[in-house]
Amino acid sequence: MPMTPITAAEFAALMSPLGPFEARLRVAVAVSGGADSLALALLADQWAKALGGEVIALTVDHRLRANSATEAARVGQWLAARHIPHRILSWDGPKPAADLQAQARAARYRLLEEFCRAEGVLHVLLGHHRDDQAETLLMRLGRGSGVDGLAAMASVQEGFALRWLRPLLPLPRARLAATLIALGQDWVEDPSNANDAFARARLRKLIPVLATEGLSPERLAATAKTMGRARVALETMVAETAARWVTLHPAGFAVADPQAFAHPPDDVGLRLLTRLLMCVGGGTYAPRAERSEKLFWQLKHGLTKAVTLGGCRIAPCSEGLLFSREPARMAPPVALVPGAELSWDGRFRLKVAEDAPIGLVLGALGVTGWNRVAGMVKPRRLPVLPAAVRATLPTIYGDDAISAVPHLGYNRSLDTVCALRWIVAVPSSPLTVAGHCLV
Repeated sequence: MPMTPITAAEFAALMSPLGPFEARLRVAVAVSGGADSLALALLADQWAKALGGEVIALTVDHRLRANSATEAARVGQWLAARHIPHRILSWDGPKPAADLQAQARAARYRLLEEFCRAEGVLHVLLGHHRDDQAETLLMRLGRGSGVDGLAAMASVQEGFALRWLRPLLPLPRARLAATLIALGQDWVEDPSNANDAFARARLRKLIPVLATEGLSPERLAATAKTMGRARVALETMVAETAARWVTLHPAGFAVADPQAFAHPPDDVGLRLLTRLLMCVGGGTYAPRAERSEKLFWQLKHGLTKAVTLGGCRIAPCSEGLLFSREPARMAPPVALVPGAELSWDGRFRLKVAEDAPIGLVLGALGVTGWNRVAGMVKPRRLPVLPAAVRATLPTIYGDDAISAVPHLGYNRSLDTVCALRWIVAVPSSPLTVAGHCLV
């Protein structure tokens, strides 16, 4: 049965629950040139202009194929013909030999976010649709994922400074192609979509067979939506538990009341533990389930000595349980390039001043560094911090010497007082996460 194009009214109805949007909205659309993202760009342009706003299309050239630059330029020409602003963002430098798809995805999102932050764009539209959702669910089912994985992709994901929006999740791929055909718009076919070297491509070929057994993309996407509701319920309980029994410190550590693990249902306590380990440990992936569960039972029944897991050190303290960064697992020093904004150790985000001295680096204070600072400053003038935290504090170094320790209020000279515009604790994995927006 032929698919009907997506109407402007239908797209507006898909965008409505993803708001609110500012009065003079400006949204970015990630456009690869494929039918999915190109249809999204054209629909979003109509929608934004009707509201007095504008769209900017962003194409990431991963530089992985010989003709990628030509394709990106062609996309720009198509969009220019429709008066849609377009920018090409290039992934330069050497490419990894392993896990190329995941690394390319990470680079793509990083480039999109960097551009949007610089331009003040608060929303990025992504072209994932119902068939993508079904494939994602099957892939995660094959990996033995739990509620989080089986919830697949969210309609709304909150980032550090912007939102990632997927308005097309309720619609099948075929309707996006039908929309472009109706508009007389060509598109690019990505050869990797049919490359059996990739798991998603292999699963895509199985979808018609699975559909005959009742596992249609529509039903699989509905299952993902149901799991999304379960995820929201669990995350709400985790957030309530954290608000009651966990205190996060700007210096990148946390203190938890043991009741956080003894009082709520085990699923909630275990999920909170996993979030704490990732948040304080600077990780983007949870530790292995069996290791987290072992630690959870120790916390539930009373931890008696310090343990480490997931880059995090957990120890009994006078206020309950201290979660601090494991010093041996901290990130290496990074150069502080004037004017740059960067993340460090999966826990902190910082902005380097445009007039910062050349040659500064940011690294961990370390035990020796703490002793040096304590020897130069009267101890009572230093903030009271747990001993296990002191070595993990972000520190500015210049000429191989400590120049500043922001969380201690220590500066060696006026040059380093203003080296950073700001530094804040923004973990790669926040303690609580925004739930799925279910539409």
